[in-house]
Amino acid sequence: MIGVAPPAYDPAAPRTANTLPVGAPATVRAYVAELFRRHRRAFLVLIGVNTASVMASLVGPWLLGDLVQRVSDGARELHLPLVLSLFALALAVQAVFVREVRLRGAMLGERMLADLREDFLVRSVGLPPGVLERAGTGDLLSRITTDIDRLANAMREAVPQLAIGVVWVVLLLGGLVVTVPPLAPAVLVAVPLLVAGCRWYYKRAPSAYRSEAAGYAAVAAALAETVDAGRTVEAHRLGQRRIELSERRVREWTAWERYTLWLRSVLFPVINLTHTTVLASVLMIGGVFVLRGWIGVGQLTTGALIAQMLVDPVNLILRWYDELQVAQVSLARLVGVRDIEPGAGDESLAPDGREVRAERVHFGYREGVDVLRQVSLDVAPGTRLALVGPSGAGKSTLGRLFAGIYAPRDGRITLGGAELSRMPAERVRSHVALVNQEHHVFVGSLRDNLLLARTDAADAELWAALGAVDADGWARALDDGLDTEVGSGGTALTPAQAQQIALARLVLADPHTLVLDEATSLLDPRAARHLERSLARVLDGRTVVAIAHRLHTAHDADVIAVVENGRISELGSHDDLVAAEGAYAALWHSWHG
Repeated sequence: MIGVAPPAYDPAAPRTANTLPVGAPATVRAYVAELFRRHRRAFLVLIGVNTASVMASLVGPWLLGDLVQRVSDGARELHLPLVLSLFALALAVQAVFVREVRLRGAMLGERMLADLREDFLVRSVGLPPGVLERAGTGDLLSRITTDIDRLANAMREAVPQLAIGVVWVVLLLGGLVVTVPPLAPAVLVAVPLLVAGCRWYYKRAPSAYRSEAAGYAAVAAALAETVDAGRTVEAHRLGQRRIELSERRVREWTAWERYTLWLRSVLFPVINLTHTTVLASVLMIGGVFVLRGWIGVGQLTTGALIAQMLVDPVNLILRWYDELQVAQVSLARLVGVRDIEPGAGDESLAPDGREVRAERVHFGYREGVDVLRQVSLDVAPGTRLALVGPSGAGKSTLGRLFAGIYAPRDGRITLGGAELSRMPAERVRSHVALVNQEHHVFVGSLRDNLLLARTDAADAELWAALGAVDADGWARALDDGLDTEVGSGGTALTPAQAQQIALARLVLADPHTLVLDEATSLLDPRAARHLERSLARVLDGRTVVAIAHRLHTAHDADVIAVVENGRISELGSHDDLVAAEGAYAALWHSWHG
């Protein structure tokens, strides 16, 4: 068959706009099998009630065929009241079981969809933070929204309806074999046409739907990034460039949408032709058999009615199987997170001590482009280390390496002699915590937001943590105290208050090593200085790695590391580095006036 070609590939637009992996076929099959095992009983009950419904639907063609045969034979007693009573009873039984089929199918679909959503959320939350950071907003957002929406219909309808359709076809064919055996082969006349059309379609559809989903993810990424960086876009006058990028992504996505629509416009006429061929072959072949006396008119009537009844289940199977082509792509994107081992690491690997060490570390976000090069650094337990340097030098990247979020491309980052990148993520988090410039207030009470750090904390401990970060004043002024609803739709908190909540969580989590990436940046300098002095009591005895943009943070540190062009150019105390008249001294004199 000849038709429109798929959209041309544009090198500027990746066809697989995914940073998180797309699940391999084996992963998808394993997850589907797992879902079936979880809901095996519900599937068996659904098939059972569907079988009863189909068996009841076969009573009508059998009764009508028998009635036609008796009329053809010239019978005087047709027993119409009995026939009508049996027909009405069969319809009533069928209606009851059809209702059960739809109800149980919908319930099964909702349960499977709920399992899928929960599995994706649990698995995503358990992924290493570095993986989610690299995934990007658009890819993760499109999976959580668009892919879930596409799967919702499949889970609610497609899977149960496909099971119903298969059982329906098998029972109808079985009924045809039992009632009119000679006509059963007539149904097979249209099979080659149906197989050829479906093979043509399904050979092209999966890859087209994958490209369509990737195209939508690229659109979501372009729009989300533009909105998130709106002020930067405006400041650098990048508006027109971002508009052109978004329009190009939309054009590529809609081109794949048109292509998949064209595929369906070819398949559906083939299916309609198949139905016509089945009915015509049954009537023509059956007519010859009647003329030769091999079957009766009643049997032909029954066979024709059953053949006509095949239209609905075949349409059902093909329709929902097509829906599953779309759903399969979304499912692969959702279960792709199962191909990433959450917190993968050596369970037996545990730190022996608290010393943090970087040994000849190289790291880059892109292959062949290192942000950090040949970085070696020892941080003794209880040391306060400040990382300073110009923007883009690699300070925050080094901090994330120390927090175990990223793994070095080459070299090692160790905690107590144990390599952080090989330790399970949960174990890393129990020893090391990162507080950066981005803070989130979750929808719920203030208490719930604090208990995220330690679920068993008592109210007195929550107030103590708030007091440690100078947040107890405004928190006690709230109408309901710890029970005050905050976050979206609740009491609005300022960025500074959100930052204090994040620091209070840190106090509750009580790790022995902290990485602070300008954790007080949202406070004004005077308030930040006051908070840091209050925090000093909390941080006493802990190892602290502070990425310092305000040099008073560096002034208070035990050791200062100056990061320039991905390397540590100077290392020492504040007084020593100022006296050395090097890069740090220049920064200090510039900042201090």
